[in-house]
Formats: sequence, structure tokens, C-alpha cells
Amino acid sequence: MENNYHVCTGCALLCDDIEVGSEKNKINKVFTACRIGMAHMKEGKGEAIFRVDNKSVDEATAINEAVTILRNAKKPLIFGLGASTSETQKIAIKLAKKINATLDDNSSFCLGGVVETLIKNEMKTCTLDDVRNKADVIIYWGTDPSDSHPRLLSKYSYFPRGKEKQRGWEEERTAIAVDVRKSHTAKISGNYFFQIPPKGDEEFIDAVIAGLSGKLPKTSYNYPPKKLLELANILKGAKFGVIFVGCGLIYSLESLESLSRLMKVLNEKANIHLMAMVGNYNSMGFNENLFAETGYLNSVKFENGIVKHGPEYSIVESLKAKTVDAALIVDSDPFSILPRSIVKNLQEIPVVSIDPYETLTSRHSKVYINTAISGVEAGGTATRMDRVKVSFEPVIEANRPSDEAILKKIMEAL
Repeated sequence: MENNYHVCTGCALLCDDIEVGSEKNKINKVFTACRIGMAHMKEGKGEAIFRVDNKSVDEATAINEAVTILRNAKKPLIFGLGASTSETQKIAIKLAKKINATLDDNSSFCLGGVVETLIKNEMKTCTLDDVRNKADVIIYWGTDPSDSHPRLLSKYSYFPRGKEKQRGWEEERTAIAVDVRKSHTAKISGNYFFQIPPKGDEEFIDAVIAGLSGKLPKTSYNYPPKKLLELANILKGAKFGVIFVGCGLIYSLESLESLSRLMKVLNEKANIHLMAMVGNYNSMGFNENLFAETGYLNSVKFENGIVKHGPEYSIVESLKAKTVDAALIVDSDPFSILPRSIVKNLQEIPVVSIDPYETLTSRHSKVYINTAISGVEAGGTATRMDRVKVSFEPVIEANRPSDEAILKKIMEAL
């Protein structure tokens, strides 16, 4: 049996200290990983599956059918890629250019706005290592990393001993949670859990800004001013603070203007950083790669060498308006994550699904190509949620092709 340290691609933390035991090319032990990572790593060594119209075929037949669908489409859509390597993402961008496709990912309806401000250096950010070594005030706003990124608190933010925070959470760190419900992370935050009503974040931000400015903070839902002033004082005293922003906050705000105002006021009085709680292991990589190529993070349409951008090119608006006539879905499951009213339009067009897992999308696809799990059966590079680049090698040999290899074959055939 062989033990090595590996990178886990189970979420955007890309933990690089996972010890894996493998025997006869099968993973049988996983140490250090969280419950998500453990389940993810043990999914390795799947058998290759290729289907057309829910009937088993060989790889060449599946690729030929995928190529035919994309070649015949006048307005194809490529979606997903947040759980793909950067190498795969770059091929997908070239493919979208070649076939004049609309290209989008989850960020168009999740954290894209925040990610864009960070990529453009419009808000102060930092690395996860900075958080571990320096952070004294940590805010989890509209997010529950105890469930979504289980090792964020233990490895990077609240519990670890950092270079400058050797006394850790007992004496040197304050955890704060702002949410509509008492999540697992909120329970860890104890007395510093601020429960607000749905859509109450805008007013809460205004009240915190008032408190920071020495005014009496008020909200229409009568949040206790004393508690708001207590929060303002903690934030003012932060030597190195970080706000982890989740979809719960973003979905509540009309725009990012109030968050920008809060960050501006905070950094006049303290030292506060922002980090987006992206979920898929390489969502940040997709946004960076597409931005480098086009100047946009998502929702783009390639048209004879011209790049168009706008909300009308997001997957949601494209399907609502029925402006796409075929879809290539890579490492994503829109049938599960999008509203039924949107998904029904996706069911009306031919779908090609490339994914290591059987999903609702793969079961409803005309073509399904089952691929290797990145970081377990295939290597590559990715960008962590804090924009740090990470490389990884496969843990075991794959019995199925990588998504990168499949996209290359589709590209060549087109």
C-alpha cells in the first residue's frame, strides 16, 4: 500500500494535505480530508460510460454524435467548467470561439459580481494563508462554510494557530456570522451571530455603517442598536479582518454598491479584506481565464471573432428567451440547480453532458460522456478561491478519459 499527500478537488479550498492510501489502483483510505473530500476522493476508478439516447455506445460514437450536434447548431451554448481544470477551460473557450457559442458558468447567477471586483482589484482581498496567519476578526456573511467548505474554519480561518495568531480562537480570533438562520457556522460564532430577516442585508449594512460613523444604528426590523454598536466596535478594532461573502448576501442585495460602501468605511477605520465563497474547485479559474481572454467573467457570446457580453447571454436568460438551440454541459448539473421553468427549455434542445458523475443532466442528455475525476484520476491546474494557483497529479490511474482529452477530440473533429 502506498501513502502520499494529494490535493483535494472537492471544493474551492483545494486542500493540499490529503493523505491517501491506495492498493491495486484503488483508493481505500483517505486521511485529513473533510466529509466532502473523503467522499470525493473515494469516487475514483469509475468505469467509462458513453451513451447516446440512453443507449450504451463506444467513445468514438459518442464523440461523433456530440460533434454532429454542435456542428448542426446555429446558436450553441457551452456551460459549466467550474469543476474542470484550467487546461480544460482554455480548450472550452477556444471551442466556443470556433463554433460561435454562448459561454457561461454558475457565476452569472451566483458570486460573479463579487469575483469581478476582486479580479479588477476594486476591493481589498488576501489569501487563505494570510487569514490563517494574521486574521483576528472573521465574518461569515450569508454563507455556512461548516457545511459547504468544512475545513475553512479548521484549516484557515477560526481554529488554526497562525504565525501571528499562536493563541488562536480562544484568545486572538473573533468569529462573526450574519445570516437569516442559525447555521452550524452561526452556532460556532456564539454571541456574535447576527440573525437578520430575508432581504434585510441592505439595511443591516447601512446600520453598521452608521455605527462605524458614531451614529445610532437603526433598522426597520428593530435590530437592537446596542448589538449593532458592539459589532461596529469589533470591526473598528480589527488589525486584520476578512469578510467571507456567500450567495445569501449577494441574493439579498440589489447591487454591490452597499457592500462597496461598507468596505470603504471599514478600511478608513480598520484593515478588512473580502473573499468570495465560490463552491466548485476551479470556478475562480474559469472566471480568470475567460477574463484574460475576453475582459469578461461570464455571459459571453462569440460571433465571428467578436465578443458580445451581457445578461442576455447568461444560461438563465438564454434559456428563458430560447436563443440557444443546443448545449454542451461540462462538469455541471443545470437540471438540478436551475428552476424548473428554465430547465424545461433545456429539455427541448439536444444536450451533450461531459461529467465524471451520473447527474440529472446526464440522464436527460442526448449524449453523455463519463470522464475521469480531476485530482483523483487526472492531473492539471486550478485556481483556489483566494486566486492562488494549485497544481495536482492523479492519485490513481484512470479507466476513463479526462474532460480535457474529450474536448480536444471534439475540437479536432470540428
